[in-house]
Amino acid sequence: MEPSAYDFFKTVLATPSPSGYESPLQQVVRDYIGPAADEVRTDLHGNVIAVRNAGAPLRVMLAGHCDQIGLIVQHIDDDGFVFVNAIGGWDPQVLVGQRMTVWGEKGPVPGLIARKPIHLLTEEERKQVPKLKDLWLDIGATSKDDAAAAIRVGDPVTVELHYGELRNRRAMSSAMDDKTGLWVVLEALRRADREKLRCAVYAVSTVQEELGLRGAQTSAFGIDPQVGVAVDVTHATDCPTIEKKEEGDVRLGKGPVIYRGPNMNPKLVQRLLQAAKEHEIPYQLGASGRASPTDANPIQVNRAGTAAALVSIPNRYMHSPVEMISLDDLDHAANLLARFVEDLPADVDLVP
Repeated sequence: MEPSAYDFFKTVLATPSPSGYESPLQQVVRDYIGPAADEVRTDLHGNVIAVRNAGAPLRVMLAGHCDQIGLIVQHIDDDGFVFVNAIGGWDPQVLVGQRMTVWGEKGPVPGLIARKPIHLLTEEERKQVPKLKDLWLDIGATSKDDAAAAIRVGDPVTVELHYGELRNRRAMSSAMDDKTGLWVVLEALRRADREKLRCAVYAVSTVQEELGLRGAQTSAFGIDPQVGVAVDVTHATDCPTIEKKEEGDVRLGKGPVIYRGPNMNPKLVQRLLQAAKEHEIPYQLGASGRASPTDANPIQVNRAGTAAALVSIPNRYMHSPVEMISLDDLDHAANLLARFVEDLPADVDLVP
């Protein structure tokens, strides 16, 4: 991984982008990918679309969503404590004891989520799983007016954004879902050799995936691609308590996961597998027997239909503040998609 690409990855993870509040990150995306693209534009929904080899009849869309799960300020009580609603799917248990940031108009405001100390919990309370409505955000305010001087209803909230590396080129941070996919599609665009491309490549930083795959739906309609590959995370099952017979055998550091199933065009999947084998890129196979809960879903059913595929990054502890991935898997995924688009003929036939 080039130093500049690695620095960009860390910057992406350090920039807040809860669904609906992606603008700060999308500016980072535009600044980074601009020199590598023929054109960069932002649509009305907020999707950022970077194009290389624009004008070629065959349009290939590579989609990675930039939004992360978060919270939103719902109410400030008279004592200055802040109550929140969820943006996306949270397990409230992982929020207890977390350092948080409210991204207010005047700047970031640090805070924390805690609960009654264990010494004061009743036996019945100790048995209960906390609900989001029972948790509060403490920013250190002394009153409602004091809190309102720094934040207001509707401000987005994230866990404290922190990147850390572990052994064996593994990294942890919140929002690996799906800033890893965003990084992969942009890096694939950068790595693709212009001289070899016979198609137009659209790398799209999509918005609001966590709220129902919304950005992919609108950007795909605007691009009208014949081919679309979504890059997202998938559950790594190489840790305790996850049943491989139900979720598959997916391991960190063994390469990106190429999915098979009804959401995926079989000929497109075969081309991805062929690219991996010919260019000696490690990969894993995954199976999905339903419409994928990723951007591959709206891409497939866009307009009259798109040949869709899904490439996923193994991710431990998804939708938590400590999501873990392998940096090697990111590199291999970017190489896979770069080689895939280079190998794609202009007259490719993907009709099943």
